[in-house]
Amino acid sequence: MKVSLLYKNTYKQDQLYRLTAQTPITSSLQQIKCDWPFSLSAKRTIWLSFIGIGFSIVDFTCPLIVSNSISKGSLEETLQRFRASMGSDNCNWHSDLVYDQWVALPVAGPRPSARYKHAAVVIDEKLYIVGGSRNGRYLSDVQALDLRNLTWSTIKLRTQSDADNVRDGRLLEVFPAISGHSMLKWGNKLLLLGGHSKDTSDNMTVRFIDLESHVCGVMEATGKIPVARGGQSVSLVGSKLIMFGGEDRHRRLLNDVNVLDLETMIWNVAETKQTPPAPRFDHTAAVHVDRYLQIFGGCSHSTFFNDLHVLDLETLEWSQPQVQGNLVSPRAGHAGVSIDENWFIVGGGDNRSGALETLVLDMSKLILSVLTSVERRDPLASEGITISSALVDGEQFLVAFGGYNGNYNNEVFAMKPKPKDSKHPKIVKSSAAAAAAASVTAAYALAKSESLDLTSIENSKTKVDLSVEIGVIKEEKKVLESSIAWVKAEKSTLKAKLDEINETHADLSKELHSVQGQLAAEKSRCANLETQISELQKMLLSMQDIEQKVQALRSQKSAFEHGTTVQRQSSGGVWRWMAP
Repeated sequence: MKVSLLYKNTYKQDQLYRLTAQTPITSSLQQIKCDWPFSLSAKRTIWLSFIGIGFSIVDFTCPLIVSNSISKGSLEETLQRFRASMGSDNCNWHSDLVYDQWVALPVAGPRPSARYKHAAVVIDEKLYIVGGSRNGRYLSDVQALDLRNLTWSTIKLRTQSDADNVRDGRLLEVFPAISGHSMLKWGNKLLLLGGHSKDTSDNMTVRFIDLESHVCGVMEATGKIPVARGGQSVSLVGSKLIMFGGEDRHRRLLNDVNVLDLETMIWNVAETKQTPPAPRFDHTAAVHVDRYLQIFGGCSHSTFFNDLHVLDLETLEWSQPQVQGNLVSPRAGHAGVSIDENWFIVGGGDNRSGALETLVLDMSKLILSVLTSVERRDPLASEGITISSALVDGEQFLVAFGGYNGNYNNEVFAMKPKPKDSKHPKIVKSSAAAAAAASVTAAYALAKSESLDLTSIENSKTKVDLSVEIGVIKEEKKVLESSIAWVKAEKSTLKAKLDEINETHADLSKELHSVQGQLAAEKSRCANLETQISELQKMLLSMQDIEQKVQALRSQKSAFEHGTTVQRQSSGGVWRWMAP
């Protein structure tokens, strides 16, 4: 949590000053008194009017209700008083939420360590968080947030007896530190599949946590057990788990579909038809009407995706339908959860920046729209974030936790999605979208009943009110105008980039010409050196001939001198012998 204050004495009453807060306050705060109690809204920025002082408070990551004074003290002490002042309202945090807006929850007490690539699920008004990664270290803790009083607690797990955990003479690691895994509820258990850990097993392991006894262990499975992996998606359809994609321990990307029957614990490989999605991991998946598995986004080792693929679980045929509505950027590490017809998607990124939009896909009409957006560096624009659906006091909420966007996060955010009957989507389908939606709706209806009367459909089309058609055309016009504005903005951005590239190209051309001139001079110099070297080589050969001649002359001279000396010595000896 960061608090930035910027204030000045005004000596005037009841005036609102729009001040920009840039530097976080680290020193003690001056005595500030307000003439009425105030609260910080979900917008995280509020401008206040005080007697004598005007200032702003920005970048709160949770709504706070404070008293009518802020006394002198350190920043941390002030924040503690802020939190304490709202403790009594924690149980009613959901009563004042506005629709389709994320709000940081005022969690009391200690929190779990910040993390990403964990797993999360809400059961009986409790948010369960398992594992994850932080600073390259895998985590193994299990945390639970009571959504009633917004307090965290740590669940201490108990393992099964050692006899149950021994295989081939070695003790199994029943609950290792793990990251990039999937988790869902089955009966009174949490099931955990896949993920990266120090476990050396080559095959997929299914672990469980009993929510009543807090016993954890490994569920034995047979059949065509898939290779171990992380970053996969797992969806529950009836009693079957549908697992798609992921990345194995050797960094091999996968796009296979594996099915686990939870009643028999038998794995099978789905032999799909048509063109499957490209191998990927860190995508998200949802199942519509228990038949259509939908895959969105994800990444390979070099590419990020924003495509949608659909697998018909009855025919096992892949398709890539055209999605209407907003154009969204490619992303991976995002999270998704479906409620009725709507699939909510939050977070993710592309290693350069986080995805700022919270998306909603109408799965029956295939219309994608932006529900809300956050600012850059917001915890909700993070990779490895989780999102869950929660039912509190009969109302449906979305709950997001964790993620990484340059910083590891442990904030809890909630959103109250607008009910479908009162929802006004930002993007209304065009005529093309209507045709696509009609086709999808007809396909769904055909799957439920083979007795669909096509004649009645054609007759119903002729009864469409002309005003509805006009409304559709108007909305289509708005969509096209929005698309044109977006294209113009993209064109302007691309033109700026092109100008920058051209300028860089001009500088590089100048530098290239300079280097080419230097290269030509060096070539000329090298040619001169080669000529000199050739002449020196000739001189060297000539000197070698001269040296040989000199050696021959030296040898002749040496032989001549030696012969003369011997002759003189011989002559002198004879005369000495003949002398009396």
